[in-house]
Amino acid sequence: MITRTVTHSEGGKRLHRYLRSLLPNIPLGQVYKMIDQGQVRVNGKRKKQDYELAAGDELTLFMEEAAFKQGSGGPEKKPKFAGINTQIDVVHEDEELLVVNKPVGLLTHPDQTEQRDTLITRVHAYLYKRGELDSRLFQPATANRLDRNTSGLVLIGKTAGMLHQLNQWIQKREMSKFYVTIVEGQVKGGATIAGALLRDESSNVTRVVKPSSVGTGTKPTDSAHQSTGGGKSEEKAAETKYRALQVGDGYTLVEVELISGRTHQIRTHFQSIGHPLLGDIKYGGKAVAGVNHQLLHATRIVMPDGKTFTAPLPQQFRSILRRVGISL
Repeated sequence: MITRTVTHSEGGKRLHRYLRSLLPNIPLGQVYKMIDQGQVRVNGKRKKQDYELAAGDELTLFMEEAAFKQGSGGPEKKPKFAGINTQIDVVHEDEELLVVNKPVGLLTHPDQTEQRDTLITRVHAYLYKRGELDSRLFQPATANRLDRNTSGLVLIGKTAGMLHQLNQWIQKREMSKFYVTIVEGQVKGGATIAGALLRDESSNVTRVVKPSSVGTGTKPTDSAHQSTGGGKSEEKAAETKYRALQVGDGYTLVEVELISGRTHQIRTHFQSIGHPLLGDIKYGGKAVAGVNHQLLHATRIVMPDGKTFTAPLPQQFRSILRRVGISL
């Protein structure tokens, strides 16, 4: 008989997923069978496979020690973070939630160009150094993602329960996310851009496939289109609210609220109305003072309970504002 106590960081994980992480060498079908046959108990009682575990729950596995060791792959091996940068700008941290201010130039997650120095690897190294990343059953993860050259607030669930809650709030649009950016041309007042977007993964470009509606709040219907590569690409409805904050010399400082959250949504929507982001060459913007990437900063997040997190503008952003005649 094997017993395990669910830790704080593992709370919120489904029973079958917990067991799959605990026993990676055992096929998923066998994990389900163990649950169905009563070989797994939670606080002494049988539970269904999708039961949501809570911190402090006592898990009992009716299996021999040798079988457990074989299924788990032997003693737990802690992750190694030798040489990983642990420098992160912490905006807020508690037992379940970490909010950081991501700098320009840093990937949120590893990709084919960079595996080690990314925001999430820095976060893992930071938590490991503090002794808070000692379980293979859950690793903290981001609830929102920013492009490499977009700076600002990123939410990270330190527990499975908090990560699930963050994702639910985002999906149900119960959380408000605000950005600031500099766009070309003079923009006055505020409005809503509603235009369905189509993503081309091969070129990493998003485009508006239906005429944008400004100020109407109309949401186009999702549909499917053939991509140039012959496969299907999904057309997704998208809605962006904005209001002009200050007009400068041919540019406008704008606050943006994302109603939906599509890849490159802000960049594509502003291009579609003739006001591309300053420096955003990919979507029609012009480089200014050597800046050849979008000036876009996730400045504020308002949680469902009204709690607000903010991140100040980067120094480079402030410098460009002065160059285009905008003073805060």
